[in-house]
Amino acid sequence: MVIIEVSLLSGFIMTSRSRTLLENRTIVKKIEVKANVVYIYLEKLNDESQTFILQLEQVIQVKNLKPASIKIYDYYQPEERALAEYRAVCS
Repeated sequence: MVIIEVSLLSGFIMTSRSRTLLENRTIVKKIEVKANVVYIYLEKLNDESQTFILQLEQVIQVKNLKPASIKIYDYYQPEERALAEYRAVCS
């Protein structure tokens, strides 16, 4: 099992439409949202490219918005991981 862990930008939430679109993908086993982090559980990954789009909605205006992180790792071998950062389009 593979986990994509998306830390949300301060003041943002994931839209319900985004969650529905993700849940309809056959590769997605489960989605959890806990304390401004979205966990996307995948059955497995192969060498085929995958794209995941999360639509976020700003609910609180935050000044000096800092980047947030995205981690992807194997549930059974967490040392096998990748890390990236993202920013709001408007920042």
